[in-house]
Amino acid sequence: MDFKQGIAELLHGLCGLSVTEAHALLESPPDPKLGDYAFPCFTLAKTLKKAPTQIASDLARDAHQHLQEHHLTSCIATGPYLNFFIDKETLAKHVIETIIRLNDSYGKPAPKNGTIMVEYCQVNTHKAFHVGHLRGTLLGDTLVRLLKAQGHQVLGVNYQGDIGSHVAKVMWYLTKHNTEADPAKHKGRWVGRMYQKANTLLKTENVALQEQYKKEVSQTLQQLESNDPDLMIRWKQTREWCLDDFNAFYTEINVHFDRFFFESEMEKPGKALVQKMLIDKIAILDNGAVIIDLEKEKLGKFLLLKSDGTALYATKDLALATIKYQEYGITTSIHVVGSEQKLYFEQLFATLQRMGFAQAKNCIHVPYELVNLEGGKISSREGDLIYAEELVDNLNTAALQGVEERHTQWPIELKQRTARAIALAALRFSFLHQDNAKPIIFNPQKALDFEGETGPYIQYAIVRINSIEEKAQTSIGINQSTHIPYDLLVHPKEHALISLLRDYPQILESATNHYKPAMLTHYLFTLAQAFNEFYHACPILQAPPHERIARLHLIKAVKIVLQQGLALLGIETPEKM
Repeated sequence: MDFKQGIAELLHGLCGLSVTEAHALLESPPDPKLGDYAFPCFTLAKTLKKAPTQIASDLARDAHQHLQEHHLTSCIATGPYLNFFIDKETLAKHVIETIIRLNDSYGKPAPKNGTIMVEYCQVNTHKAFHVGHLRGTLLGDTLVRLLKAQGHQVLGVNYQGDIGSHVAKVMWYLTKHNTEADPAKHKGRWVGRMYQKANTLLKTENVALQEQYKKEVSQTLQQLESNDPDLMIRWKQTREWCLDDFNAFYTEINVHFDRFFFESEMEKPGKALVQKMLIDKIAILDNGAVIIDLEKEKLGKFLLLKSDGTALYATKDLALATIKYQEYGITTSIHVVGSEQKLYFEQLFATLQRMGFAQAKNCIHVPYELVNLEGGKISSREGDLIYAEELVDNLNTAALQGVEERHTQWPIELKQRTARAIALAALRFSFLHQDNAKPIIFNPQKALDFEGETGPYIQYAIVRINSIEEKAQTSIGINQSTHIPYDLLVHPKEHALISLLRDYPQILESATNHYKPAMLTHYLFTLAQAFNEFYHACPILQAPPHERIARLHLIKAVKIVLQQGLALLGIETPEKM
């Protein structure tokens, strides 16, 4: 039963708008007192040649005789808006029973055709995995979950830079300047520190020495690209250290990839592809370098290969695109990369179109802004960065301390398991709660708060519902009644919860289509907040038997939606908190 669709059909009969047009215009009023749906009449003013307020009044009068067939109790004109009120019992019964029946499938449509590949994380080996990388990693992982929930076939992939100038700097430093012994643990982090030291050394104020160092780094890069045997042994070793650390961390933050790509695999096919583009006259030579002229697209000139033959990101990205399309047959390619790369991806997608890739029109760049802590912008070239692993360790420690203070008698395993779930909720929710287009200023203390707009706040609402249900099971059993008196759910706080539950499928669809998990995080916080307000206003276990049964079914539906929503954010809820 789609109430919104029914209202759209009613409006179609009343004012001539198509059902699709009417459906798109319907809104959820900011105040429940204004109804369940509102229709703005401004768009009809030109065609009907009336004031919007008069149109709303006329439509309210004409709709009166059709209300019952659409499960409506009233239709009221409020200024230029037409406000629709759904029969509360019908709404409650349909929403609650649908959620309980479908459970984890609520809000999830039928499977769709085509395959979407989401490329995200893209952290480079031989650099530190710092908190700046976390945003793209968590955003991409969540988009994969959302797209799958909307019925898409999805592949989540990680394109990791394991070759290039940054690797050459590390190899140069290790072979010519390093005096430290190899570490026994945190080996990948140690390699990232070598990258910082290399950059520091390259900034020497001695101009002659600086030029010498730059020349040596360039020679090291050429050695890497020519597979120098001695250098490749050390490269493979340090690369493996980094990847081992990364993979352990992906598991720690509940991130999964279906496939890993590496820049080192794309270099040769990328260079061959660029040479073919020259032969096909798609690309041209410019002072020894290979470029593609994108002036027609107002995107300037796109550099594909340097004059010394060194491959660039573009060289390898073109090869990667070929593999994606030819080997996986993907129909859509989503790239979750920082907003500073906007022009680059516009140039890359335009180049793919010039090359004749039919799927190029379905290439999408999902940009995001930077992450900042109190120290300001984070960069792996500087020594003051915050390691992502350290941040997560600190969150775990702080969460464990809080659990131990509240539950001194718990077994240590339960304390640790609970703390980890709380810490992960704090991390993932905080990073996803901010709109992609806005920078994040991450505050670990606020992220762990049980009272703010946080993951733990929502977890606690679920734990509270679990506790209520456990107590209720011993007396009435939540599923023992065959008749649920939904007509008793008339309190404004109850209706607010039901209306929010009704909107969940639409929120999921919008968050997915706009690539904005923040739409889901804000919804979940609002739902958890509405539950807490209901909990304080409406007794459950102490309510009269019939009201108690209805309210227990209501909170069961709330729990299902909150749990599913958190799961789509990669967050689990502990048994107790």
